[in-house]
Amino acid sequence: MKRSIAPTRLFIAFAIVFVLGIAPRAQAGENKVCSNATLRGSFGYTATGTLLPTAVPAALAGPFGEIGRQTFDGNGHTTATATINANGNIVNVTIEGTYTVNPDCTGSMTRNVSPLGVTAHDDLVIDDDGLELRTIATDPGEIETYIYRKQFLEGRW
Repeated sequence: MKRSIAPTRLFIAFAIVFVLGIAPRAQAGENKVCSNATLRGSFGYTATGTLLPTAVPAALAGPFGEIGRQTFDGNGHTTATATINANGNIVNVTIEGTYTVNPDCTGSMTRNVSPLGVTAHDDLVIDDDGLELRTIATDPGEIETYIYRKQFLEGRW
């Protein structure tokens, strides 16, 4: 006597195996909590955007680009050196600032840019297990986005 498995039972068995197989992966990382300590180390970054004449002197208004290296101490303080190209004007700057990271890995940053005498504000999100950071300027007249990538992983250098 041949015994066959009913199609319904086969479908149910397949569905259970499928759900149990993907459930742990679907939830991976959903319970991670960030803090200021999540943002620690040195990051290389690039920025692009536009500076409007209402936000900066007329000579600097226009297309904007920046590259730099920014270090976060894990306690809410940051420093950086960068080169800015604002409407064709090249300026080397140093930056000091503060940041706050929320449990959901979003946050904000304030940067004091010398020698320009500018205080800039950004919203941020930590990405890729802390290896990347993305920010957007929140000051009126500044249309800038930044992408940061961690320079050195612990244990590699």
